Parts: sequence; structure tokens; C-alpha cells
Amino acid sequence: MKFKFIFVILVGIILSGCVGVSSKGIFGTGVSVALDPRTVGTQMDDSIMQKNLATRILIKDKKYLLSIKSKVLDGRIFLTGKVDSPEEKLLLTKLAWETKGARSVRNDLKMKETFNFKRSAKDILITSQLRTAMILNKNIKATNYQIDTYKKKIYVYGIAITSEEKDLVISEAKEILDVEDVIASILLVEDLRIQRE
Repeated sequence: MKFKFIFVILVGIILSGCVGVSSKGIFGTGVSVALDPRTVGTQMDDSIMQKNLATRILIKDKKYLLSIKSKVLDGRIFLTGKVDSPEEKLLLTKLAWETKGARSVRNDLKMKETFNFKRSAKDILITSQLRTAMILNKNIKATNYQIDTYKKKIYVYGIAITSEEKDLVISEAKEILDVEDVIASILLVEDLRIQRE
């Protein structure tokens, strides 16, 4: 039993490592440039906003380097990670809103807790299962999505070509065993300010 559990964890880590690199894209926004429906100018604006915000967060405190992740899609900022106090959560939200060009801020920051290996391994496994399901589903452009899992809650960020694709991604996430909630921040191509022609 113990060997099987360790084997599943190792496979999950390997799968998440292999897939994660290809989904970053050139500009680090979690969407492949070749499949991204945004214009190159919008992609660059988002990349500059993301780097600007990351730098300002790092200047505030170096401890945020590994604990806070930010993503920018079409001027919309998404924050994930762990903080020590509600005051830090408010401070980081304020920094995000002060970023030039920010259209909205979604704050999914959580309070830090003691490390739980079993829970972390389960989160990695859930992320790997969803990534694999999305890759195998021909109706989903898997490279257009970034996935984070925390305490059996899946956070999906990305751009869907159609509302059917968006529904498919959410459906795939909900079908994974042990998932408690799916928080989808998926934009539709038609909702983007400027689209690739």
C-alpha cells in the first residue's frame, strides 16, 4: 500500500513537471503564443504588467518570491499563493490594483498553514489528472490554460475559444476524484478587448 502511494505521487510529480513547462508560453502568461487569440501587442502588455507587478511585490518583501503567483490575461490580474495575515492579502490586492493597465483583480490568496505532505501530494495528483484529461480531450486547447490546486480546490486560468470549450474544461475538472471545488477564471475570446484577426 505504501509503495503504491509513493509510486502515484512520483508519477504525479513527473507528469506535472513535464506538462508545466510547455504550458508557460513565451511571455509566461500560461497561454501558448501560437494558439493565443490575443494580439501580440496585448500579450506583450500582459507580460509587462505581470513582470511589473511581480517586481513590485518582490520589492515589498522578498519572502513573496516563492509564495505568491500572479497571472495577467487581457489586463485582468489573478493572484494565488499563501500569506501570513489578512493585512498582507489586502496589501497585495492594493499593489495589483495600482498596476498600470489593470482592469480587474481576482484575489485567491490563502492564509499559510503548516505543511502537510499528504495534502500537497494529493493536490499535485489532482493537477496532473486534470492536465492529462485536458490534453486528451481534442475539443480543449490545453496549452491555453494554467492550473493550480490547493486543498483539493482547482483554480483554472485561461482563454477559451468558445463557451462550449469553457464548459468542457470545468466539466473535466469536476469529474476528478476528490475535487471539492472548481474556481474557473476562464475568459472567452469574444470577451477580450482586442483579438487576433
